[in-house]
Amino acid sequence: MKIWPGDPYPLGATYDGMGTNFSLFTDVAERVELCLFDDDGTEERVDLPELTALCFHGYVPNVQPGQRYGFRVHGPYEPEHGLRCNPNKLLLDPYAKAIEGQVEADQAVFGYQFDDPDERNDQDSAPCVPRSVVTNPYFDWTNDRHPRTEWADTVLYEVHVKGFTKLHPDVPEEQRGTYAGLASPAAIDHYNKIGVTAVELMPVHQFIHDAVLQEKGLRNYWGYNSIGYLAPHNEYSASGQ
Repeated sequence: MKIWPGDPYPLGATYDGMGTNFSLFTDVAERVELCLFDDDGTEERVDLPELTALCFHGYVPNVQPGQRYGFRVHGPYEPEHGLRCNPNKLLLDPYAKAIEGQVEADQAVFGYQFDDPDERNDQDSAPCVPRSVVTNPYFDWTNDRHPRTEWADTVLYEVHVKGFTKLHPDVPEEQRGTYAGLASPAAIDHYNKIGVTAVELMPVHQFIHDAVLQEKGLRNYWGYNSIGYLAPHNEYSASGQ
């Protein structure tokens, strides 16, 4: 795989039309591997070649939006000092703007053994954790414009993405409980009827379903357990991505 030095900023994955720049901040790592995944889950690794101002970075030509990726960090493993670098654990990009998959409640995602918390766990976590996804920063907004409603005239309406339309009979079934459902004609008609000028969404960044809930066959409904602050929660997508 060809990789060039790239730039330390912006952090995360930045597509420029010809390839993607990757940058990860860390003040403890000695080496960082960029892991790229094919559709069938095959993983290819390459070291980020440059270190600038505590950022490991590199530019990979021809990497397009939709590419799944993650990081493996090499460095000190000293739990007593709060250092837990372990390249067997696939890490999300904290600056990822899209995330695919969910965290599975499996021992492999932990850095220690359940039966002996002091013993290091070197199981590969990749099969049990989500992937970061390269996104396209270019979007044609056509004639859309911010309404610029005066604060004195603003009426905020707080809603839960899933709960607001999940059982709404006038929203197309495939859009119920999704972002698309929020923008459906039936939803917009409701906003207009009650005089709403702005919608405030309850947590929409990527969150996980707690292990204790998974064990009971339940889900994290409210979303207050974030794992990717810059990525919209993927389960709210009408397309499933």
